[in-house]
Amino acid sequence: MSDPTLLVLASLSDGAKHGYAMMEDIERFAGLRLGPGTLYGAITRLEEHGWIKPVAAEERRQPYTLTASGREYLKTQLDALDRLLKTATRRLKHA
Repeated sequence: MSDPTLLVLASLSDGAKHGYAMMEDIERFAGLRLGPGTLYGAITRLEEHGWIKPVAAEERRQPYTLTASGREYLKTQLDALDRLLKTATRRLKHA
């Protein structure tokens, strides 16, 4: 999976994070390093959709958190990926 939108949402699914923490978390769980332009472009799009929102910062870095609609969107996308994975795995066994 390399969609920055889903990667950011997945990163935020266990709590608020600022950009650098998201980059580190995504690298750990997905093995991908998002560049700053890619990450902050995704953050901007997600915020415009209302799927994430900024939260109060204690330092200069701005943390973000999932909104209820962001959590629902992520769940819908993960369900679709799960169906894809199950179908491909089943078909691969017969190939």
